[in-house]
Amino acid sequence: MRRLLLAGAGHAHAQVLLDWMRAPLPGVELVLVSPQALAPYSGMVPGWLAGRYRFEDIAVDFAALCAAAGARWLPGEMDALDAPARRVRLVTGEWLDYDLLSLNLGSTLRPPAEVAKSGPALLALRPLSALRQGYEALLQRWATAPAGRPFTVSAVGGGAAGFESLLAVLARLRTLRPDCPVQGRLYSRDAQLLPGLAPFAQHAAARALMQAGVALHLGVEDGAALARDSDLLLWATGAQAHDWQLDPARRGPLAVSARGFVCIDAQLRSVSHPQVYAVGDCAEWTPSLPKAGVHAVRMGPVLLHNLRAALGQGQALAHRPQSHFLVLLATGDGRAIASRGGLGAQGRWVWRWKDHIDRGFICRFVVAPRAA
Repeated sequence: MRRLLLAGAGHAHAQVLLDWMRAPLPGVELVLVSPQALAPYSGMVPGWLAGRYRFEDIAVDFAALCAAAGARWLPGEMDALDAPARRVRLVTGEWLDYDLLSLNLGSTLRPPAEVAKSGPALLALRPLSALRQGYEALLQRWATAPAGRPFTVSAVGGGAAGFESLLAVLARLRTLRPDCPVQGRLYSRDAQLLPGLAPFAQHAAARALMQAGVALHLGVEDGAALARDSDLLLWATGAQAHDWQLDPARRGPLAVSARGFVCIDAQLRSVSHPQVYAVGDCAEWTPSLPKAGVHAVRMGPVLLHNLRAALGQGQALAHRPQSHFLVLLATGDGRAIASRGGLGAQGRWVWRWKDHIDRGFICRFVVAPRAA
């Protein structure tokens, strides 16, 4: 019996499990390891922060998906990789052997230690699996906050995550406690808001921040220092590799980029170890791709095809990333902004469009309990 080990509950692995439900491969044991069974879909996280969705509405239930696919779900987190021996170590110290390994682990964020220890209340937007507990605790404290007390929310990071999360949290706090004035600030090292998006989308985003009463600070080197007097700090800077990827003793001879992401070829395989596949934020494509969930989603069909090929079914395919892709950003007020290439749009209809797309995606992975 050969073992296909899926490490991480990401968008691409959800597609692999869905495909496995349709056509499992005889003689192959499918195992998925993830810290939690419920893994939120990144595209719907801003809507959840704003209170438009319940957490259960935006999450893929990987335990249920594994059960429906005849796979085994193990609660755990990857801590090290011994690629020559084909085995993975979990944080518990347990080793798991594999014949084929697929990594869809996402990325993480590391706020400065001094901010995490002595600064304002801190919510890092990654990893998503840890965000729920921190945000729900914040909302519980907010429910009992003294009436009339001003509250400042600052976000560090001028990309999509910082922009959407700040507007979403401001909308939620103001709705829950209209008796408490809530101010917002956004700090970014970039001289532009949402770099890489269409000019229309950038201007629309700046207007949305202004209408929400957000003070925008661009070209700021140390936003964390400027945000020290805030009550809540949302950390949404660029994606970072996990600790084991950065540590040569824990990743072994696995080839990684200068930033620690797993270097992959056109077939989504490790360039140093062809029995290891990697997709999404944890992987490094050449040339580098933005760390956006859309790429993990687009890689999913190629990944599942190539995993089957590696197990003896069919021929491998090459992944061809899109040069332009659609970006839909929620503004927390029932509107959204669209950007693709040089084109942009804004309005309530864009939010309805985004909501329709997101609900359709997550509904694909709702499965009925498997018959005994």
